[in-house]
Amino acid sequence: MPDRREDAARLQQLADAARRAEAAEAQRLIDAFVEAARERGLAPEPLRATLYGGASVRTDKVGWYLNSSRSVAIGYDGSYYQLVVGGGVRERLRGVRLEASEPSLVIGRGARDGESGDLAEFLARVLDRPAP
Repeated sequence: MPDRREDAARLQQLADAARRAEAAEAQRLIDAFVEAARERGLAPEPLRATLYGGASVRTDKVGWYLNSSRSVAIGYDGSYYQLVVGGGVRERLRGVRLEASEPSLVIGRGARDGESGDLAEFLARVLDRPAP
């Protein structure tokens, strides 16, 4: 008879598998987006991050912002970035090196700022923007 630890471990394995499958599907959408953005001539822009304290800092990446608060972006290389990061004075002066995050099919899951929704919809909005 399985014990609680085995049940918990099995549930964790199932949750991890579901998360990986979602990330793989999200990455397929992102890859198609990057290809379409390049074909349409949508130029990427230097990405900026926001420190937890509210300061805006430069980053080492270029890409496309997905939401109006500029807290989520897709890098030119197809990476998914959360742009709210930790840091202090050093990061204000030197900027930050972004680390890619595992993408999700839902942006802002659980957020109450009105900027949550399907990744596909956010990507489509960027593609629908007029090219400069």
